Amino acid sequence: MEKSEIVFDIHQIMKLLPHRYPFLLVDRITHFDENTIEGYKNVTINEPFFVGHFEGNPIMPGVLQLEAMAQVGGIMLMNKVEDYTKVWVYIVGIDNARFKKPVTPGDKLYFKLEMDVFKRGICKMKGQAFVDGKLACSADLIASVVPKTED
Repeated sequence: MEKSEIVFDIHQIMKLLPHRYPFLLVDRITHFDENTIEGYKNVTINEPFFVGHFEGNPIMPGVLQLEAMAQVGGIMLMNKVEDYTKVWVYIVGIDNARFKKPVTPGDKLYFKLEMDVFKRGICKMKGQAFVDGKLACSADLIASVVPKTED
């Protein structure tokens, strides 16, 4: 399941995504083509959310698993637009989210997303996240490409 080749490292990801610490939740993209993408996040005890979620039993919040999944999907979606520097990618819907196992410090959260539809700036994607080859969470994501405005 996991590939060792690097398609985008953290420096390239930071050129694509506007997110920064503590909200950049993608470490590497390992596969990328027109309609699929794979990447991962190394989950460490140093994550700020572990301070309060939960003391003595640190678990990555499900909403942050979905955010990390959405960031990976956003990289795939940027390939569909003419100039990614002139748009924002917003998640506008999440359907069928399921959490199958806790994600804890030391895990590598590996994402696989597939684009179902991209029409008129709206994208539907199916995403899955795995830890050690076991499904940790899955969701259907809906994203919108919105032009940046100049003020």
